[in-house]
Amino acid sequence: MDPRFDITEPEIARAIATFYAAVRRHEVLAPIFAEHVGDWPAHEARITAFWANAILHKGGYAGSPMRAHLQAGNVRPEHFAIWLALFDESLRRTLPPWSARAWSAMAHRIGQGLKAGVQNIAASDGPPILR
Repeated sequence: MDPRFDITEPEIARAIATFYAAVRRHEVLAPIFAEHVGDWPAHEARITAFWANAILHKGGYAGSPMRAHLQAGNVRPEHFAIWLALFDESLRRTLPPWSARAWSAMAHRIGQGLKAGVQNIAASDGPPILR
């Protein structure tokens, strides 16, 4: 299967490293991630594998991003806009414009799904929120 867009695994790893460096400095996201990530290099490798699988169809990632975000317990719907803004900035800083735009669009689609899942759990006493 062909890659979704033109990017290499080293470029993915560089964008992920840039993103998580920004996360560790962010006043809202840093404490959330600090509760769950004890080994940053291992976490970055896992997320790089996720994206390499999603974009390049590399395999090597076994996990459930939805389950991870729901089980965290401290991830809120409003965190996704912050996450995506930092992610977009990291992509712009590390990639050619066409790759950054393509990856950003994919990340926003995934982020919408994760946000909806977190939002639905937060509102689990009523019908699902589908926005």
